[in-house]
Amino acid sequence: MSELRTDPRSPWADEDATVPPDSWGRGTGPKHTLPWGFALVVVLLVVGRFTLAPHLTAPALQTWATIFVAICVQALPFLVFGVALSAAITAFVPASFWTRALPRHPAAAVPVAGMAGAVLPGCECASVPVASGLMARGVPPAAALAFLLASPAINPIVLVATAVAFPGQPLMVVSRFGASLAVAVLVGWLWLRFGRSEWLPIPSRPHGDGPKWARFGEAMRHDLLHAGGFLIVGGLAAATLNVMVPREWLAALAEVPWLAVVVMALLAVLLSICSEADAFVAASMTAFSPTAKLAFLVVGPMVDLKLIALQAGTFGRAFALRFVPLTFVLAVLVSVLFGWLLL
Repeated sequence: MSELRTDPRSPWADEDATVPPDSWGRGTGPKHTLPWGFALVVVLLVVGRFTLAPHLTAPALQTWATIFVAICVQALPFLVFGVALSAAITAFVPASFWTRALPRHPAAAVPVAGMAGAVLPGCECASVPVASGLMARGVPPAAALAFLLASPAINPIVLVATAVAFPGQPLMVVSRFGASLAVAVLVGWLWLRFGRSEWLPIPSRPHGDGPKWARFGEAMRHDLLHAGGFLIVGGLAAATLNVMVPREWLAALAEVPWLAVVVMALLAVLLSICSEADAFVAASMTAFSPTAKLAFLVVGPMVDLKLIALQAGTFGRAFALRFVPLTFVLAVLVSVLFGWLLL
């Protein structure tokens, strides 16, 4: 049997014991930080429950949240489609294909690229990464910009949706197709004539030496992460402005014909509705003239808040500051002309 030690300096009462004394491994003084911290969290939760909850359930905030989520959810599938198509172009389509598919003269390539938008379904969110991929593969920037503007406005899905939203009004479909294509081609030609290379740097693309599917995945991740953030920024701005604009103002402005066109064009920018659904919104605004509705349909797929954010993030701020006003002014003027001729 072992001998018990009575030395007070020893922390053990018995050197063979397996249970340490109560003071082993503990601090010298009591600490009450954890209980007080927990109590503070509880107090903050209770205070927040009674002070912030009424504001979080306010109708305006709920409307804002609904609009923001709707914009993002509505645009995300088409953004993913555009990113996938752009990545496929980068990985699987050789650069020499575009030199054979498009006319060699850039001025002739612009309308051909614009007409190509009629066969590729997608909204404005998809057109930006696709146009970026086209530029990276050697397509002239003016032609890629014409495709960027035409694709979300004249593709078959948009035209069918417009015909459904405006039953018995085939001229609205014709006007939308003609005005949108005209704007896309005019903007491409003007950019070809007056644009500068420093305003539109060719976007860099990830280039890998591995298998094509690996390059496809790398390019898709690159574009999706890059464009997704700007989509969220545009959605936040669109939802905020949508809630802040009173509906009564729109009814009063619709009574002035020329002002109604400008208002509908600005409304298309602010609402940022996907091109596959904007025709139903335009048809519901019965107080406005057909020409004003046409301006809404032409401007929306080419200039809206989320699209501006995507363009600025993809091509740079210098490009967006010049391209957006040019497109907006031409879209309004061409819409008025087609509305006067056909509607």
